[in-house]
Amino acid sequence: MILELNNIYKDYITGKVVVPVLKNVTLHVEEGEYVAIMGPSGSGKSTLMNIIGCLDEPTSGSFLLNGKNVVGLADNDIADERLNNIGFVFQTFQLLPKQTALDNVALPLVYAGVSKRERKERAAMALERVGLGERMNFLPTQLSGGQKQRVAIARAMVNHPKILLADEPTGALDSKSSVQVLDLFRKLNDDGVTIVMITHDSDVAKHAKRTVYIFDGELSEEKR
Repeated sequence: MILELNNIYKDYITGKVVVPVLKNVTLHVEEGEYVAIMGPSGSGKSTLMNIIGCLDEPTSGSFLLNGKNVVGLADNDIADERLNNIGFVFQTFQLLPKQTALDNVALPLVYAGVSKRERKERAAMALERVGLGERMNFLPTQLSGGQKQRVAIARAMVNHPKILLADEPTGALDSKSSVQVLDLFRKLNDDGVTIVMITHDSDVAKHAKRTVYIFDGELSEEKR
């Protein structure tokens, strides 16, 4: 089991009021799965994504990532878990505007302490993998929305993470680019990459092999 969330609760404090956001969430993901977490705005899916991505901690419950309990780890250890185990793909791409596609993809390898020569080689291979071998030296402003998202996917995969975590990955794309990105996810999953995708769009969720639904902070396998 690559991802085990058991009895996860997440509360936020607003003044003196406790606001429950996640309520007894349990989610298990096997290595090689492709899971969509689907829910409307305000359902708690972004909070759940932040916990899965080690960007936030649950109020209570257990979270095992690749067999390791990550709840309560020191900040440096949590950062290592994110770097080594999770690749992020965001709706808004999050590319550095003054860096080439190659340099954007290589960025996680800088933090991982990889040599400059190996960084360039691995970043180039990642861009080839997503079909952008001829766009390596282009700046983000010279790329279409779909190409930017493929650069972001290459960046997410360059460090060979255990999980690809995608937050509304087609939300800023036109229909043609959305299809291309979802086709790429399918190919990556066919190659053994574990994918967890957050979406509010049922047409996007259909591309996953399993869909779970979140509503008012509660998770279920059945659509409400």
